[in-house]
Amino acid sequence: MKFTVAIALSPLDQITELARTAQECGYSAIALPDSIFYPEKVAADYPYTPDGSRFWNAETPWADPFVAAAAMGAVTDEIRFYTQVLKLGPRNPLLLARQVQSIAVLTNNRFGLGVGIGWTPEEFEWCGAPFENRGARVDESIEVLKLVLGGGMVEYHGRFFDFDKLQMSPAPSERVPIYVGGHTERGLRRAARVGDGWSSAMIKFDDLKATIERLAQLRAEYQRADEPFEIQAVCIDRFGVDGYRQQADIGVTDVLVAPWMFYGVGMDGDLAAKQDGMKRFADEIMHKL
Repeated sequence: MKFTVAIALSPLDQITELARTAQECGYSAIALPDSIFYPEKVAADYPYTPDGSRFWNAETPWADPFVAAAAMGAVTDEIRFYTQVLKLGPRNPLLLARQVQSIAVLTNNRFGLGVGIGWTPEEFEWCGAPFENRGARVDESIEVLKLVLGGGMVEYHGRFFDFDKLQMSPAPSERVPIYVGGHTERGLRRAARVGDGWSSAMIKFDDLKATIERLAQLRAEYQRADEPFEIQAVCIDRFGVDGYRQQADIGVTDVLVAPWMFYGVGMDGDLAAKQDGMKRFADEIMHKL
C-alpha cells in the first residue's frame, strides 16, 4: 500500500518543504487540490458534506496545481504528484494538455492527472464552458488529452471539440496516468472505462468496499479487469495499522492522509509541527505496513 500526502488548505509557503519531507519519509506522492475561484454564492450544493456546505472559505489558500507541482518537483527527485482532483469540465482540453505535458516532462514522468467533472455551475459559466452536457464534454476532454499527450501529429473531430492536425512537443516519455473521481454510477463507469484508477472523496469504509466491488464489476464489463488500476482512498472511519490493513484487504492501493492531523495539528498549523507529524506517522504506521 502507498501513502500520499494531501496538502489541501495548507499555506502556500509550506508546500515545497512539505514535499521534501514527504520524500525523505517515504511517502509515495503529493495530492494536489484544485479550486479555480471561490464564488460568494453558488447555485449547487457541495456534494461531499452532509449539508452541502463548503468546508473552506474565500480566504483559504489555493495554488494552481500545475504551478504547485512544478515548484515541488524542482526541489525533489523521486516523489510523485497528482491532482486530486482537477475540475476538468470548466477547462479547455488543449490548453490543459500543454500544462500536463510540461509538468510531466519537467518532473521526469512524476505526474498523474486526477480528474473530476466539477460541481459548481459558476466555475463552468464564468470560465466560458457550458454547465449543460458536462459529462459528455468531460468524456471528450479525456479523449483529447490522451490523444495529444501520446505525441505525434494528431487531429480530433468530436461533438464538443474539433481541431485539425497539431502536435505538442516534447511528448512525455511515459504515458501520463489519468485517475477519475466521482461517486455516482456515471463517475464509476467513466473510471472503469477510461481511467488508470479511481480517486475518492471522503467516504466511509462500508461504502468504499461497495464502490470497489462495483468498480471491479464494471472493469470486467469493459474487459479491463486484468489492467493495472489504482484505488486512491480517503476513508474516514478506518485508521491505524489495523485500519489501513483492512483498507488494503478490500483493494485500496493508495491512502490519502494529512499525517499531522493525527497529532492535533491543523491544516494551517506550523510547518515544523507538520513535518514532525509526517515523520511520526511514517514511523508508527507506514513502516509497520
